[in-house]
Amino acid sequence: RFIAKPCALGLKVQANGPQKAQPNAILEKVFTAITKHPDEKRLEGLSKQLDWDVRSIQRWFRQRRNQEKPSTLTKFCESMWRFTFYLYIFTYGVRFLKKTPWLWNTRQCWNGYPNQPLTPDLHYYYLVELSFYWSLMFSQFVDVRRKDFVIMFTHHVVTVILITFSYITNLTRVGTLTLCLHDMADIVLEAAKMANYCKCQKLSDLLFLSFAIVFIVSRLGIYPLWILNTTLFELYEALGNFPAWWVLNMLLALLQVLHCFWSYLIIKAAYKAISKGKVAKDDRSDIESSSDEEDTGSRSKTPHSTITTNGTGGANGTNGYLTGGNCSEEH
Repeated sequence: RFIAKPCALGLKVQANGPQKAQPNAILEKVFTAITKHPDEKRLEGLSKQLDWDVRSIQRWFRQRRNQEKPSTLTKFCESMWRFTFYLYIFTYGVRFLKKTPWLWNTRQCWNGYPNQPLTPDLHYYYLVELSFYWSLMFSQFVDVRRKDFVIMFTHHVVTVILITFSYITNLTRVGTLTLCLHDMADIVLEAAKMANYCKCQKLSDLLFLSFAIVFIVSRLGIYPLWILNTTLFELYEALGNFPAWWVLNMLLALLQVLHCFWSYLIIKAAYKAISKGKVAKDDRSDIESSSDEEDTGSRSKTPHSTITTNGTGGANGTNGYLTGGNCSEEH
């Protein structure tokens, strides 16, 4: 409110939301009580009842759906908040870890376990990260709603359980490595979103491709070779088999499954960026369920299907994020 919004207005980020649909009690009742995406049969019935053409009813439903879509200003402020946090906590994590022996030798994560001191710096790092992921888990219900809502919610739950479990069992050294590694890519992602909301498309494209590289290298390369290697093998060699070993590695493995899923979506977007000469949407994190969708299901069966729709939906329904040739149905 006091920092992000003035910055957004200074960068001329659009403050207005989508155009509102004209009031209509009958259509509003259908929209709220029956369906937000009426089929061809219902459209024809409403057309006769209201003496409107089908195209006008389609446009009304699209505008009504888009009323619930947050403005670019709102999305910019959310991205700026997350960018600020990720940048701060990643910088703190790097400054803290470079003084620790387990950054350079992961076997030191298990040296003297479980009698390892919980230093004030490590304690602060853990509490700030844990509180942030708790906030994400709850704010996800009121923030910009995205199509990967369930997957992101699963990720937040797994992360909260993992941080809490590692704190309780004093597996905090490897926990700090995992946290710092995961914050790296998110900084670039939020910066790419902000650049796009400011209509700096070339910078946004560059940042998105940088994000794709950082994400894949850190989550599919460094994470399994560095983190999973030490928790699966070095921990077992140092302390043998014990219950916490199984729980820790199961949670870390589940996290890796999510990494693979998101990497697939990012690689697909990067491939389309290279083949079409422009960056596509980031399927991982900024596809909103309230996007400017084309009514493809109904229009494909009506004579009005070839009429353009004020630039929304279809191949260019970008939802204020990285533009590209992906239509919303693909996501």
